Amino acid sequence: MSVFTAAADQSVCAPLAVLGRDVTVPLVTGGEVTYAALDYAASAPALQRVWDDVAAYAPYYGSVHRGAGYLSQLSTDLFENARGTVADFLGCRADDQVIFTRSTTDSLNLLARVLPADCQVFVFETEHHASLLPWQDAHVTCLDAPRTPQQAVKTLERALADRPVSIEGAQRPALVCVTGASNVTGELWPVRELAAAAHAHGARIVLDAAQLAPHHPVDIGDLDVDWVAFSGHKLYAPFGSGVLAGRADWLRAAEPYLAGGGASRKVTRRTDGGVDVEWHESAARHEAGSPNVIGAYSIASACKALTDAGWDTLVAREQHLITRVREGLAEVPQVRILSLFGDDAPRVGVISFVVEGWNSSHFAAALSAEYGIGVRDGLFCAHPLVRTLLGTDPQTQGECGAPEAAPGEKSLNAIRVSFGAGTPDEHVERFVTAVRELVTQGAKWTYRTEDGRCVPAV
Repeated sequence: MSVFTAAADQSVCAPLAVLGRDVTVPLVTGGEVTYAALDYAASAPALQRVWDDVAAYAPYYGSVHRGAGYLSQLSTDLFENARGTVADFLGCRADDQVIFTRSTTDSLNLLARVLPADCQVFVFETEHHASLLPWQDAHVTCLDAPRTPQQAVKTLERALADRPVSIEGAQRPALVCVTGASNVTGELWPVRELAAAAHAHGARIVLDAAQLAPHHPVDIGDLDVDWVAFSGHKLYAPFGSGVLAGRADWLRAAEPYLAGGGASRKVTRRTDGGVDVEWHESAARHEAGSPNVIGAYSIASACKALTDAGWDTLVAREQHLITRVREGLAEVPQVRILSLFGDDAPRVGVISFVVEGWNSSHFAAALSAEYGIGVRDGLFCAHPLVRTLLGTDPQTQGECGAPEAAPGEKSLNAIRVSFGAGTPDEHVERFVTAVRELVTQGAKWTYRTEDGRCVPAV
């Protein structure tokens, strides 16, 4: 039913054009420079194609699933077509459901809400908090950080083999949650092997693909996972939408994630003054309220753009950037790159490191103020993993992104550089040069702490 067209060229080659690529920022040392966005792991810039598609649709925006008018029908059609596009992007099975959520965090919290009774959840301490924390109401087994992919598989196999497999004669349900690519080290996890181990022991597995989907193809059938969760804002699609896709049975058997309009098929009054509700069994069961149609459409647009650009091309170019950054950092003896699986491990464009003699917040502030480079510093919402990699006390408290180390933890925080399909070579070269100059020559400006952040002194 679409009657609108986007103005953008639909055959953009890698690197894909992103918004903000021409934005200039002031330097404390004087002048301006084009901003180098190297914090893709937190939020990737929107693809120009996504922005153009959304802008082309915006005049036709209407209520979804609610109206008889033309624009409502158009918006409903677009929303459901977006669901189909995401299903194709993920290689969903015929009976899988695609549910639109707010983010990866929301998706995994939804899945946590629909777990069967007495379900045991297995999760490595290396997970992002979005996949580490939602299971607190379940029986959770937190596994130690592995140092090789093979060790990860063996650790999971041992844990699954040791679990009580039945309760009152029935098999106890179990779920494994694992990342596809670390948001700290960028290293790829052995998802297919972990899925095989889970299924061999009667467990299911959910893949946190927040850092994997923007960099590599994700195919549910090929990986043999039961669910996949990811966020639009890391996939070059803004507007606060995410996805949970996978097996429908647990989703259909559980109470809706949110109770309200859209999730209900039929509501009737009872004679005692209460109400009876018949809930939908489709994805609508867990999508109560007016859906974020623009968010869903932006995800679908990003999925199409990445597919059209060609994964072989995108992956090859990103590997070129990864090699350049790692080689550049290796030339600076004071820099230590953080890794679980070693230098030869396959990885995406996410690299964390520490610099001898530097507080991470000070270093990140200098990159921004003196070079126009945006990176991230802190614990990256993966506190146990970063503390393990840095060798600090796992019991010491800290806040996500906090620049100041706790007493006795001089190296608590790290610096993370991340990039992707919209990153030009110049941004990477400027970053490598900046690291070398800051380490060898020092900062050109003085800095102070303000509201917990390191900022240039006025």
